Amino acid sequence: MVRSRSYIATPPGATIKEQLNDRGMSQKEFAARMDMSEKHISKLINGDVQLTSDVAVRLEMVLGVPAKFWNNLEAIYREKIVKAEAENAMDADVELAKQFPYSEMAKFGWIQETREAKEKVVYLRKYFEVVELSLIGSDQITRIACRRLAITEKSDLALMAWAQEAKIKARDIQTAPINIKGLIAAMPDIRKMTVLKPKEFCPRIKKSLADCGIALIFLPHLKGSFLQGASFLDGNKIVVGLTARGKDADKFWFSLFHELAHIVLGHIGQANGTSDEDEQDADAWSSNTLIVAEEFDEFRYEGDYSEQNVLRFAKNQGIAPGIVVGRMQREGMIKYSMLNNLKEQYVIVV
Repeated sequence: MVRSRSYIATPPGATIKEQLNDRGMSQKEFAARMDMSEKHISKLINGDVQLTSDVAVRLEMVLGVPAKFWNNLEAIYREKIVKAEAENAMDADVELAKQFPYSEMAKFGWIQETREAKEKVVYLRKYFEVVELSLIGSDQITRIACRRLAITEKSDLALMAWAQEAKIKARDIQTAPINIKGLIAAMPDIRKMTVLKPKEFCPRIKKSLADCGIALIFLPHLKGSFLQGASFLDGNKIVVGLTARGKDADKFWFSLFHELAHIVLGHIGQANGTSDEDEQDADAWSSNTLIVAEEFDEFRYEGDYSEQNVLRFAKNQGIAPGIVVGRMQREGMIKYSMLNNLKEQYVIVV
């Protein structure tokens, strides 16, 4: 028996059982008269197997009730199961839909605007391309490597919404086959782009990554996601998404190289996503690829953290000075209030 708010699906076996009780007939005798196993008869009465046309004809012979009656009873039962399960799934999805930043997603044009709860569920199901919203947490559907500032239940759902939009946008980007060695070879050129303006480096990075089988997507920040970037495998390409959150140059480049680190280090496509160790390894790889570790250590030991010396060191490294400042701040060399005038503010078109 399957129940929902509006439906009760009772199997035909309940009626068969009533017939046997009225006759005082045991299931064992009934099975013999039906020329079927006791096990199958038990499953039939409990609704665990379908009442077929062949069984309906046998029931007519044994119980004297027309086969048409049994076939109709089975059809009604199956229909009510579908309706009851659909209603239960809708009720569960209505509650789950409340956890998504639906209004903001609609504002960005990612999804159709509505205030009706069930319509939100339908639109979200279509957006995520699933029959039920609970499925988006499946390991086979969502395998995301990402850099976030915090993790909560709502933030996980916001992340999935953001990543889905990146996936949808990436479908319009043509890429070459995935080439990790090519990506590693392209890193020095990408690193040199840190001294350029966004309008210059954005198309160049997209082209460079597309040649390596990677689709780079820029999306607005989704409130509650605490997200800075994400990367994942989608079909025959890798998708790297970056949020507009944190427009300081150092945050942008650190996030980009962090996501590229997940690709280079083989974190993409893992069944359980990335571990804390994976995230730490990606952070280290990003920092040391942007700034040569040994040379940064020498700069640190010199102890001259003046603006002039930071500019000199950045120039020698061939990177934007804001990247050096950001690392100095993260590693406690200077306060977060210091040298921020060397950090360029980016406006990334999404």
